[in-house]
Amino acid sequence: METEATTLCGLKREDFQKDINGKKTDLYILRNSEGLEVAITNYGGAIVAIMVPDRDGNVANVIQGHDNIEDCINSPEPFLSTLVGRYGNRICKGRFVMNGKEYHLSVNNGPNHLHGGPTGFHARVWDAEQIDAQTLVLRYVSAYYEEGFPGELTMVVRYSFTDDNELVIDYKGKTNKKTVVNMTSHGFFSLAGIANPTPTIENVICEINANYYIPIDETSIPTGEILSVKGTPFDFTTPKAVGEHIDADDQQIKNGAGYDHCFVLNKHEPGEFTFAARIKEPVSGRTMEVYTTEPGIQFYSDNWADGYKGQHGATFPRRSALCFEAQHFPDSPNHPYFPSVVLQPGEVYSQKTVYKFGVDA
Repeated sequence: METEATTLCGLKREDFQKDINGKKTDLYILRNSEGLEVAITNYGGAIVAIMVPDRDGNVANVIQGHDNIEDCINSPEPFLSTLVGRYGNRICKGRFVMNGKEYHLSVNNGPNHLHGGPTGFHARVWDAEQIDAQTLVLRYVSAYYEEGFPGELTMVVRYSFTDDNELVIDYKGKTNKKTVVNMTSHGFFSLAGIANPTPTIENVICEINANYYIPIDETSIPTGEILSVKGTPFDFTTPKAVGEHIDADDQQIKNGAGYDHCFVLNKHEPGEFTFAARIKEPVSGRTMEVYTTEPGIQFYSDNWADGYKGQHGATFPRRSALCFEAQHFPDSPNHPYFPSVVLQPGEVYSQKTVYKFGVDA
């Protein structure tokens, strides 16, 4: 059994163990040949630690999380570094029509449905199996009409932590009735290392491989347009500081209270596994690259945090993390020309996203 003394992250398994409706929560440590760690709990599939070095070899946790199961369950940010499903991002007014029938989902974000609802995949205990030192497999069966979604959905998520310091997240899903699926992982990344307070992300250098983005209305629902980033605060086609235009006098920035928008990733063909984004934290030199099969990535600049407490006395102020949620577009069921999120019986939902950590000299 892992003990606090033997883990880089200082987390204790017993602090993550609880019975919830007859299912047991626990903490799982993935360790690569470099001796670095990723810590994950099967409650919501939350990633609670990613221990990687800076340019001087100092190892720190670069993802926001809690240090016990009660704080995970009761977090002021319910989606803090968790899996999200069945539907990542928003669905307008929690409604969509499929096969002539209107489905009604829970509404938990103003007038809209967000991230699978209040009892979505982030708030479920997944069945967990640690395959080896570097691999964890989580399984969950989402019941028919759970949170209003049609069909029984069986989802398998595989986390791997490679010797190249890549956190690989593989998703596979099947349904027994036609449904919609849009999975993502909602990691809140703080490459400076979590602290009290965790430093702002405004000096982080960011590049996003997207020539277009999806504008939103004042309730964060897509307007239906797909607009060029050129000449806007959303142009990250060449690297720039996140804070450069984060408070620009721009209606889209105001609608998101900063960045909270889906970027249309540059792809040659659907499902192609490609480079999506890169960030560099200039003080530590830590870098993170994102690769995904998904058509979009939600870039969120943590605009609503209020300094709440996290792991080991760390605090998470506003704009102390960046999220890169690889996914299909928000509200796709209500925009037929967006890439389809429909999953049919006999088909396999599949997604692969990689977060690769490194350092720049």
